[in-house]
This record gives sequence, C-alpha cells and structure tokens, in this order.
Amino acid sequence: MSSADDTSRSRAETYAEFVTLVGALAHEIRNPLSTIRLNMELLAEDFEQSDPESPTKQRDRRAKAKIDLVRQECDRLQKLLGDFLDFARQEKLVLEPGSLNFEIDQLLDFYAPQARDAQVEIVRYLDPELPMVRLDRETLRSAVLNLLINAVQAMDGGGQLVVRTRPAGLGVLLELIDTGPGMEAETLAKVFRAFYTTKQGGSGLGLPTARKIVEAHGGSIDIESTPGRGTKVTIWLPAPPRLPTVDARLARVPVRTPSSCIPPARSPGDSGQLDGPKGGFVPSNAS
Repeated sequence: MSSADDTSRSRAETYAEFVTLVGALAHEIRNPLSTIRLNMELLAEDFEQSDPESPTKQRDRRAKAKIDLVRQECDRLQKLLGDFLDFARQEKLVLEPGSLNFEIDQLLDFYAPQARDAQVEIVRYLDPELPMVRLDRETLRSAVLNLLINAVQAMDGGGQLVVRTRPAGLGVLLELIDTGPGMEAETLAKVFRAFYTTKQGGSGLGLPTARKIVEAHGGSIDIESTPGRGTKVTIWLPAPPRLPTVDARLARVPVRTPSSCIPPARSPGDSGQLDGPKGGFVPSNAS
C-alpha cells in the first residue's frame, strides 16, 4: 500500500473518530437541553394559572415573558443540534436502482399543501424517458425537501417553482428554479459553508448537508442566482448504463410537458426569470 493511501486512510479514520466524538457531545448537550425546555413549560403553566388580580401580576407577566424567551432559545438550540448531527453523521448509503421521477413526484405531492399556503405554484416538467439511477431514497428525499423548503421560503409573498428532470450526458439532472429575489455573488459564494445563513433562525447546515448527500450518491450540486430574477439549483446524478431507461413505477407518474415546451412569460414586457441551460424559461407571473 502506498504512502498516499496510508495518509488517506489515516485521515478518514481521524475524521470518523472526530464525528463520533462530536456526535456524542451533541447528544450530551441535547439531553439536559430537553430537560430545561420541559421545566420551562411547567413553570410557564404555573404563571398562567396565577390569579389575575394578584398584586404580583405585573411581575408574573414579566417572568412569563422571560420564560417564553428561554423556551424559544431552547427550541432554536435543539434544531441547531439536530441539523448539526445530520451534517456530521456518516451514514453508509444503501444505493438501489430507482426512479428519480417517482421520488420527486411523491415528494412534491407531500409538500404541495405547504407550497399552496405560501402562495407558491409548483410546475413539474418530469421527463418520462429519464434513465433510472442508484439512490438512497430517504437521504436523497431529505436533501431535496430541504431545497424545496429553501426555495419556497425565499419567495416571500408567493411565486413559482419549476421542478424539472432531464437526461444529461451519463446521468440525469434535477433542476429547481424559483422566482425569488435571487442572491448577490458574495452570498452565493458562501452558501455551502457550514453555519453560514442569511435566514432568521437558520442553522446554516441545510445546504452543506444536501451537498454531502448528493456527493455520496456520486453526483454534484450547483447553484446559480441573479438578484431580482431568481435562483436555480441543479443536481446531477450518474445513471449506470446497465439500468433500464424506464421504471415500471413511472406508470404512476403523469407524463409532463418536455422542457422545450415551457411557456414564455405571460406578462407583456416582463424580462422573466432565470433561464435554464437549454431554454428552460421560468414564467415570472406565478400565481
């Protein structure tokens, strides 16, 4: 075995030990944090049941407000710990032949109510001739769900999210194109950095975790964004040549309009949104 192989194996073992140590530490923090959160709830109930005519009602109200603040911070820290554990966890993926269209279609059906509540229209263009890929269903779905949530949250006040799949070289592409405000180049350069976030209460670990999952599938993820026009997230996954082109389960997925038939902007004079690499124009007047 070469020296380079020894060095690589040593680094992998060191990283695995570090992840195990950090994971154990995070669990040790989470347990007392849950206890604090529970006791804050019980304490808040005591103040809620106090006599409104009590001479200490003003003090009780101030104490209740402070308790609520502690509860909110406990919730934030618990979410941060959960996101951190997801990011640090080294899971061996179980890659099995599957239909990306099938997984995306199910995920979009699941997320549709939340998108409607946020006044975001989801438009699907799923290529019915998409090759099958090897994927770990649960981890890939968690990564894509995080990207969907990010896109919808970015469109404050509503918009349109185009979800498109298509063959690309020796693999397949999944594209998520939103009509949100977009990002400046400085922000875009930092989106995959751990703990970097521009969202209030965000952990900054969603995108780094998504990238780890995609790369564990042998794929890649890229983000393009233009201020005022929108953001496009592109995931590429390899398609082994021996897998069949069409999965029988695709019969459950409605045939979508090919990407070349994406309609142009319907608003006269509108400059539209971020273009896809092959004419995938995103309408700007989403309902």
